[in-house]
Amino acid sequence: MQTLQSLDFWIGLLKIIWINIILSGDNAVVIALAARSLPPLQQRRAILLGSGAAVLLRIALTVVAVRLLALPYLQIVGGLLLLWIGVQLLSEEEDEHRTGEHASLRAAVRTIVLADLVMSLDNVIAVAAAAKGSMLLLVLGLAISIPLVVLGSSMMIKLMGRFPVIVVWGAGLIGWVAGETISSDIGLSDVVAANPWLHYAAGVLGSMLVIATGKWLAVRARNAASL
Repeated sequence: MQTLQSLDFWIGLLKIIWINIILSGDNAVVIALAARSLPPLQQRRAILLGSGAAVLLRIALTVVAVRLLALPYLQIVGGLLLLWIGVQLLSEEEDEHRTGEHASLRAAVRTIVLADLVMSLDNVIAVAAAAKGSMLLLVLGLAISIPLVVLGSSMMIKLMGRFPVIVVWGAGLIGWVAGETISSDIGLSDVVAANPWLHYAAGVLGSMLVIATGKWLAVRARNAASL
């Protein structure tokens, strides 16, 4: 109770909530892309399950994030995984016929959790710093952020239905984050430090790669279906 009456506690809580608002934009895009093809009821379930799993994952990652980021080539592997996720999400734009609702829901949640695992490694460091070792502060801040991610994802799904081009932009954003993740790997730190432009070039290249590959696969699938 004394902790809840501390001004530092509430300031720390506000910091964590604000950090999550800023850093949850790309996560909302991933959730929306993964769930957009599901029926409305399945969409809500995927958003809730995916968001809840993502927050729990962030809590667990906070404990080991600093050590994980110190491992060489881990972020390269994560970035490549994120590129694959972005391509898969975009290539499904033209192929919304699933084998079943249960399988689709499971696949959507799996995609959300995998993407958040990669995208959260560096983000949780900022949250951990704001929490200053307080697990209560960390859990409360992340729990409060769940409605923000859910609301953002729901809004993105509606916008994607109305403006399909947002799907391409969203996939491009995933590619950008993937490129930045790869270039941020500790194994490439000397090269990137000597050539700072590589960080941004990697983001642009990742975005272009996801969009080009995803659209090509979608067109190929559509042509094969028409034969």
